[in-house]
Amino acid sequence: MKLNRRSFISTLILGMIGLIILDGFWFEKYVIDWKEFDIADGPSPKIKIIQISDLHLRSIKSCHASIATRINQEVPDVLFITGDAITRTKQLGLLTSFLELIDPNILKIGILGNKENSGRVDLNLLQKCYEAQNGMLLINQSFELTVKKRKINILGLDDYVWGAPDIVKASAGIDTSLDTVLLNHCPAYRDDIDRLIPSIQLQSVLILSGHTHGGQITFFGFPFYTPYGSGKYLKGWYSNALSKMYVSKGIGTTVLPIRFGARAEATTFYV
Repeated sequence: MKLNRRSFISTLILGMIGLIILDGFWFEKYVIDWKEFDIADGPSPKIKIIQISDLHLRSIKSCHASIATRINQEVPDVLFITGDAITRTKQLGLLTSFLELIDPNILKIGILGNKENSGRVDLNLLQKCYEAQNGMLLINQSFELTVKKRKINILGLDDYVWGAPDIVKASAGIDTSLDTVLLNHCPAYRDDIDRLIPSIQLQSVLILSGHTHGGQITFFGFPFYTPYGSGKYLKGWYSNALSKMYVSKGIGTTVLPIRFGARAEATTFYV
């Protein structure tokens, strides 16, 4: 059947709308973009890290199973979950179910996001959830990770929006000669971190953040909206003389169940 000009344009528009809907409601949400960065610039051996952020668990879907499968295949030295895993205490079972999909030999370290704080998640139960799966929850606390005789500091900060992040408290008593990975949900707090790094004397600081969802819905790279706590940061790398920060676009969604121009991601780092 021969299409006239009007029918052709209508078909083209409907096709484009269909592709946009498919992209926003399925592809960018559930087909995870796995990225890898080797930023090791010091003593060997390299330490392999995977970061996932902003799970916003409401159910366990096939994409979560695929994430766990990929983590198990990658065999990182440590998995970081940088906040907003759940919103309510009643969702702890979902987080447990997700963590149970991951190799129990893989160390898991979580921090709080604004959702855990604003939703008043029971932090004692959240800590126990992580501990039961070979993990820990760091709230303005530190952990010295040892991998093949190499040591690095892991600092986990409280959330910036609803909590009280305190890098001075988190770094108390650490060996400041070691490289430091700093888990910080809201990237806006990075400005305070940089201001305090010289007095704390931290070395080779890598900050891993989330929160922004990369804008979640963007047009030509510009976000429709970014949540309070994002500051001037959106996604990807931000580096200066004091620190390197990576802002993950995260996994889940909030407010609207759609991603557009901000595909869900998980990231592997070698440090």
